[in-house]
Amino acid sequence: MRDPFYNLKNSIKKDFAGLSFSEERKNAVKETIRRKQSHLELHYWKVETLKNILESLQDGAKHGYDISTQLFRKNELSFKSNEGQLYILLHLLENKKIITSKWIEDRKYYSLTTKGKKYVAGWEHRGSKQCASLNYLIEEASL
Repeated sequence: MRDPFYNLKNSIKKDFAGLSFSEERKNAVKETIRRKQSHLELHYWKVETLKNILESLQDGAKHGYDISTQLFRKNELSFKSNEGQLYILLHLLENKKIITSKWIEDRKYYSLTTKGKKYVAGWEHRGSKQCASLNYLIEEASL
């Protein structure tokens, strides 16, 4: 069977054969990408926003809309103009093993992991030091 992309592959090889970038240009492109993706790091988000999300999951697993509704009730407006950012942050927290998720009847439910529960418990016991605990979480998870 013939490769349906054979002509396309050959054309691309010919068109881009002599294309190269200077190291300076490569670094400039990488820096632009890094800046545009900075919201994919925990340190980009406000401590209070992270705290509100983790606390909303303290009562049990919730799907994204429930989390969004709870945040809105707490007057957390970080996602008001772009609710999709909430899912980016949830995915990041999941990658950092702070929360976990599972699909139940066409909905993705998020819940705290043991690590996430430790942070929430630490805030409750330390009172005024809770922001320091979350700052540590942000620094640790961003490594």
